[in-house]
Amino acid sequence: MKEEATILVVDDEEMLRKILSKILTKEGYNVHLASTGHEALEILRREKIDLLITDVKMPEMDGFDLLKTVKTDYPQIGIIVMTAFGDAYTVRDALLLGADEYITKPFKSFEIVMVIERAAWRIQSSRTKEQASSS
Repeated sequence: MKEEATILVVDDEEMLRKILSKILTKEGYNVHLASTGHEALEILRREKIDLLITDVKMPEMDGFDLLKTVKTDYPQIGIIVMTAFGDAYTVRDALLLGADEYITKPFKSFEIVMVIERAAWRIQSSRTKEQASSS
């Protein structure tokens, strides 16, 4: 997925956005940053995004609302949900709404890279199945 893959990171915490940008850029991804769900939707209208990483708890539009909108309007985009509240209900709800993966904050840089690679594998696998069934 790294070849020309573009990731959009959405989090209201500036420091976390900067850290994720640095980690993901170093890993070879193209990275866009948004501080709100509304800003993320503006970026999605302008840019080709392969994977969205969003926080759950954000003002105005939370990660669940963003997840629902992206799954409806941009179903080809993979989604990873970040939460500091990694309780079973939050994780379950994110997965039921269509998230491909989740990660609990705080996390180490190698953990987010593993989650991205796992999400990319799942997305590629489901696309391959879809293509095979439509043939």
